[in-house]
Amino acid sequence: MNPAPLQLAAHGIPLAWYLLLSAALFSLGVIGFLIKRNVITVFMSIELMLNAVNLTFVTFAHQWHAVKGQIFVFFVMMVAAAEAAVGLAIIIAIFRARATLAVDRIDLMKL
Repeated sequence: MNPAPLQLAAHGIPLAWYLLLSAALFSLGVIGFLIKRNVITVFMSIELMLNAVNLTFVTFAHQWHAVKGQIFVFFVMMVAAAEAAVGLAIIIAIFRARATLAVDRIDLMKL
């Protein structure tokens, strides 16, 4: 007997659980992005949202037996790594110039 498409993944874990985990991680990322006032935590929230979307891509790629989703996740991870390097460099430059990482106190138009 074949299980339903969303019924079981490898090792008996339902695919819906992966999607629920992804939705929870994405929701935590959105909440962190909207509530937190520190640039580092906002940056980490954006990375959490990217990883939640990657988990969804891998889940659907596994469900449909397609490699395209996993290839797309690989490219998203490469872009996220470059974004992390550039983002942290910008955060360090802002901290050196302003001596604060509070989003409310950073005004990029003034030195």
